[in-house]
Amino acid sequence: MATPREQNNTGHNYVSLREVIVDFMLTMGEDDYASSASEYAIRNFGLRGIREFAFDVQPSVRSLKRSIDTTNNTITLPDDFVDIIKIGVVDDNGTVRAFAENKNINISQKIESPQTKNQSTQVGFDESTSKKNRRYVADNKIDNRADDKTPTNADSNNEDLDWYIFENYLYQGGLGRLYGLGGGKLRGNYRINYDQNRIEIDSEAGVSEVVLEYVSDAARSSDPVVHVYAEEALRSYMYYKIIERKSSVPAGEKQRARVEYYNERRKARARLSNFSKVEALNVIRRNFKLAPKY
Repeated sequence: MATPREQNNTGHNYVSLREVIVDFMLTMGEDDYASSASEYAIRNFGLRGIREFAFDVQPSVRSLKRSIDTTNNTITLPDDFVDIIKIGVVDDNGTVRAFAENKNINISQKIESPQTKNQSTQVGFDESTSKKNRRYVADNKIDNRADDKTPTNADSNNEDLDWYIFENYLYQGGLGRLYGLGGGKLRGNYRINYDQNRIEIDSEAGVSEVVLEYVSDAARSSDPVVHVYAEEALRSYMYYKIIERKSSVPAGEKQRARVEYYNERRKARARLSNFSKVEALNVIRRNFKLAPKY
């Protein structure tokens, strides 16, 4: 009696990487070009394949509710963060009101305590005298830094802006008051600070909790999974990467494995594409609006 596949918590339409590795090793023959690969190497290539599929074939999107650190108006990036999709607040209707990216948000720091530069001795070779000599090289140390978001101009907050603000009588001064400001103002602003692994939120947003949607690194899961549509593409990727750098494998076999992998990847993307004819019609019909007839 055949042993059934292990169940995972993601669903029946997903297969765990452990199952794919077991099946991959069971189907390899003694004369297979990948038969000498260890289980550790196979798992390593499997993780790399899942990571690549999560970026290009079926993005792994997660949504987390995060609290804002009120001391510096920041949000720590999740441990599996790769790239941001949107960040915003959720209204009463369950719709995410997205923030706008503002690369002018200040993320400056200051040197808190300079490190002492110690000198270490290294023995080198002097080509002119053909003798060894000693050189003193300063150790590479980075000074300690701390947040410093204070204004550089102490009088900047006291600047009088009333002389170029336009008061609109029809809208009680609420629209068009600042000439050249432009539209597209959203609920708040943010800026990703990769140096400190966090997201900066503007202090005027007035919120304490936000929803963060981002592309996650699927390979960092304890037991990664792959969609059944992309299972064969993952097998082809693992085989191709195992034999890619082997000098004993003929070039024709490497080329065949590469073509097979890209064909399986193309089929997986086509299967996972959820853009249907009904959705296309809905997009087209959004531009049609009824007008009053006279």
